[in-house]
Amino acid sequence: MNPTETAPAAHLKPPILVVDDEEIVLAAIRETLRHEQYDVHSVTNPLVALEELKQREFSAIVSDQRMPGLMGLDLLAQARRIQPNATRILITAVVSLDTVVDAINKGEIFRFIVKPWLREEFLATVRNGVQRYELICQNNSLQKATHAMNEQLVVLNHLLQEKVEIVAQQNQRLEEVNVALDANLVRSLELCVHTMQTFYPSLGNQARRVFQLCRAISKVLQLSSEETRILESCALLHDIGLVGVPRQIIRRWQENPANLEPAEKILIEQHSVLGQELAAFGSNLDKVGEIIRSHHERVDGTGYPDRLAGENIPWLARLLSVAIAYVSSTQSEAETVERIKLAAGSEFDPDAVRTLLRALPATILPRRERAINLGDLRPGMVLAHGIYTSNGLLLMPEGQSLNSIYIEKLLNHNRVQPINQSLTVYC
Repeated sequence: MNPTETAPAAHLKPPILVVDDEEIVLAAIRETLRHEQYDVHSVTNPLVALEELKQREFSAIVSDQRMPGLMGLDLLAQARRIQPNATRILITAVVSLDTVVDAINKGEIFRFIVKPWLREEFLATVRNGVQRYELICQNNSLQKATHAMNEQLVVLNHLLQEKVEIVAQQNQRLEEVNVALDANLVRSLELCVHTMQTFYPSLGNQARRVFQLCRAISKVLQLSSEETRILESCALLHDIGLVGVPRQIIRRWQENPANLEPAEKILIEQHSVLGQELAAFGSNLDKVGEIIRSHHERVDGTGYPDRLAGENIPWLARLLSVAIAYVSSTQSEAETVERIKLAAGSEFDPDAVRTLLRALPATILPRRERAINLGDLRPGMVLAHGIYTSNGLLLMPEGQSLNSIYIEKLLNHNRVQPINQSLTVYC
């Protein structure tokens, strides 16, 4: 085993384990990655590598295939059991069908790197692998936070017990009418929207507004029941990948995307990919995930994450994109429509724009909400959601029109007992 050296201490990226029995190759990979400020741990013996995996966590494992003692595929298969979240990358001189099959069955390899590899392609693969690891970690944190939140809700929901019983009875009747699969899908979508609204209220509000507009679009186009189900599900889940992104980044993105730092922009642009992955946890939502992944693509090919263009973008994703643009706009209705018309052929599909214009007259959207800080409340604003104390007592109800007296009451309460919930007002 080579001495484990560390790169300069400042701003190191997540640690990466590199395994190759050829020292010259190992040194080349090590220096390439350290030049990009990765924390690299390198070993020449795959058995030693397994011991390293038991001692500390890695974001990615890069292994050569042909090594004495243990082949790369076998190493990565064992690595999967030890550290399932780490991204596994295999370096091999030849990618045969047997190698691919073994990679799928044994190690679930993220990417192959074929010798001789190009530096930029190699770095891009590692970069994507590290991002995948970070997204998995974020998702795990989100699931833990959701679990903790659900436990708190069980305790706090005593005051809502009567309403819960009524909803349970309604759900029971619904289950008797609908097949189990449909009922499960509806509950899953509502849970996702509730999670978004709890995390960042305007996300839930926008999901419901886009849902209503997509429902009208489906009627205008007379889409099949399956296409309608997919489009409406995408409308509700299109921003699910933002859950876990810091709230202040979401707010800056919504207000002015140009103000984002490069790293923040990358994080935002990954939300459609993460949305696809999260949708995959639901039954029969594979097509929904594909549409969610593409809802930020542009017909001129400058969108993200895959730079798709024209008809390579799924038709339902083109419809979803123009619906989101209309709903998320902070301009007046006339200004929004004019901007969308001008972007037809560059950002939006012209047929999708025409469909939107036909659907708008028959659409009644829920009132638009926006998140706001306590210090930014002004007389005349109307609360979109009630404000509660940390003990669950109602301070101010939903729909309350604010004046200077109410605002001062909230500020005084916050000085004594901080108000930690997100505040939303109608636009």
